[in-house]
Amino acid sequence: MIEDIKKDAADRMQKSVVSLEMAMAKIRAGRAHTSLLDQIVVPYYGSDVALSQVANVGVEDSRTLTVTPWEKPMLTVVEKAIMTSDLGVNPSSAGMTIRIPIPPLTEERRRDLVKVARNEAEGARVAVRNIRRDANSTLKELLKEKDISEDEERGAEEAIQKLTDAGIKQIEDVLNEKESDLMEV
Repeated sequence: MIEDIKKDAADRMQKSVVSLEMAMAKIRAGRAHTSLLDQIVVPYYGSDVALSQVANVGVEDSRTLTVTPWEKPMLTVVEKAIMTSDLGVNPSSAGMTIRIPIPPLTEERRRDLVKVARNEAEGARVAVRNIRRDANSTLKELLKEKDISEDEERGAEEAIQKLTDAGIKQIEDVLNEKESDLMEV
């Protein structure tokens, strides 16, 4: 019973870290990376689909992405979707290929992105602490129902605190890595 609570808490904390890593991947660091276009959706035969479902997305060089739609009529639709996104890029088409130059980041923009990254990390920390709170309240309910002893509860709370500390350490590592990546010129 206690092991199930600890395992559930550990799994949920790990999912919070993975979610943070995915959020950090979307914060661009001035280099071309295909994950920058992951959130872009395009209308395709009456429904909205991810850009990767209608085109090949690749990296031409460190500052340029290429998008090659699979169908000729999709060229203008894909280009418009990229332009209207909040990425702040200006795509240009040449034949069947759309080239997206990634502009270098200014110092001010880098600082803004670091703030965004810190905000994402704080959200992940709060999520991990909430998981700890849920697990501890479940333990208190078990103690109240006399399913576990006070010593078992105290030991389980200490174990959950260690899981929480480990989760927050992972979040700090992800944040520090992203911060150094963003501030690198």
